[in-house]
Amino acid sequence: MNLTDFSSSALSLLPPLLALGLAIATRRVLLSLGMGIVLGTVLLTDFSFVPAGQYLLDVVAGLFFADGGLNSWNLSILGFLILLGMITALLSLSGGTRAFANWAQSRIKSKRGAKLLAAFLGVFIFVDDYFNSLAVGAVSRPVTDRFHVSRAKLAYILDSTAAPMCVITPASSWGAYIITVIGSILVAHGVTDYTALGAFVTMIPMNFYAIFALLLVFAVVWFQLDIGPMRQFEYQAKKGSRLGDESENCADICDDLGIEESETGTVADLVAPIVVLVVATVGAMLYTGGQSLASDQLPFTVLGAFENTDVGMSLLWGGLAGLAISLVMTGRQNIAASAVAKTLWVGAKSMFGAILILLFAWSIGHIIGDLQTGKYLSSLVEGNLPAQLLPVVLFLLAAVMAFATGTSWGTFGIMLPIAGDLAAATDIALMLPMLSAVLAGAVFGDHCSPISDTTILSSTGARCGHIDHVATQLPYAIGGAVVSTVGFLVLGFTASLLWSLVVTVLAFVALCAGLMWLKKRPCKLIG
Repeated sequence: MNLTDFSSSALSLLPPLLALGLAIATRRVLLSLGMGIVLGTVLLTDFSFVPAGQYLLDVVAGLFFADGGLNSWNLSILGFLILLGMITALLSLSGGTRAFANWAQSRIKSKRGAKLLAAFLGVFIFVDDYFNSLAVGAVSRPVTDRFHVSRAKLAYILDSTAAPMCVITPASSWGAYIITVIGSILVAHGVTDYTALGAFVTMIPMNFYAIFALLLVFAVVWFQLDIGPMRQFEYQAKKGSRLGDESENCADICDDLGIEESETGTVADLVAPIVVLVVATVGAMLYTGGQSLASDQLPFTVLGAFENTDVGMSLLWGGLAGLAISLVMTGRQNIAASAVAKTLWVGAKSMFGAILILLFAWSIGHIIGDLQTGKYLSSLVEGNLPAQLLPVVLFLLAAVMAFATGTSWGTFGIMLPIAGDLAAATDIALMLPMLSAVLAGAVFGDHCSPISDTTILSSTGARCGHIDHVATQLPYAIGGAVVSTVGFLVLGFTASLLWSLVVTVLAFVALCAGLMWLKKRPCKLIG
């Protein structure tokens, strides 16, 4: 099918802007995404409605079928979501969720401690952002509920630890992908001072947004820096009221799903399935990566395995292992098979809303790709800008691209090679700062975007209203971006990592002071 070329037209921005604007204005995610999908479809087919219908059918079919077979990536992610819903429901049925909450409450004495638990788990479970958001959410939610932490705050903690950790960790699905892309860029431009891994490690302290987004999470948790919409959600959660969460902040997650939990559950009923889920997923990632290396007759290395792993299938196998152990732990308590079957259905059904949003987000992502929105945005950076400004310009442009397209990985794929070309054409010494700026900007834009799959899964992991999560996270993400902008400006003009870090730390301290001041300002609270 011949599609209209929008690679040099600002019209390519209309569908994502419509979807984003409607989502913010109406708070109805599916309607907003649907309108963006329809607009993009008719633009691509030049308002010819029969071809538009055929194109849209092809897009929807592509979600499930690709290259003459099943779309294994999409189906694996959807399967993992369903499995995790089942596991979460079984953890409630077995009484493991209540037992863990009781155990944690005897050791975690405050609301701050409950939030720190979620933050530290988010930092330590870094193999994949999808896995991080969903698994950490399942473990942390009963504890944060018990201490009346809003689901919006939990979603913020999940989202702002998942991608920032993954993007600065070599042994993660993100790190492996980025290292592969960087390696090809270094080879293309004859840069031999670094290996791909060495360049990635050198870039870690230059990824200002990832670093300071993580630090900001702990500052927000420790000093209770609740501002803007987050302040309202925390106030209502303290009162035990429903506001934006899928359910009230109650004592245990089983209240959400209508499951009658066992009174004889133990902490092991929750810990064992989660540990097996983590171990099996990491093991599957190493196995599938090792198989890929073997097929190419390459020696096995851990980094090589992560570079070549099949993340989707690994998550699916990890989910199956976690579900199997959950069934074993539940079976120990002689719970009726009918109750187990009903619980499995309730758990799967609890994920259907998130799955529908994800399918719509994938659809509009495909359409935005055909509109070549990313190519149009990347063309804006080409010009006669001073080389010193390029890091900050690339940071902001990558942010806009990730926000509009809803994908940080897609932004990496488009913008990293462009950053490499710009550095080679202007100042090769700024190669790594420019690449770091793209990584930082992509994560920032992804954090702000309602159509980002990682944002969707963070709200899913916390069982928080999706637009509520976007609205409450936005002020903190923008604050982190302002700090990062200062860092990239200093890095571009001084080429000194030390000075840029010093100035960025000072900017971060100023940000925290500003948030502290806003926290103390009077605010009209509903209810």
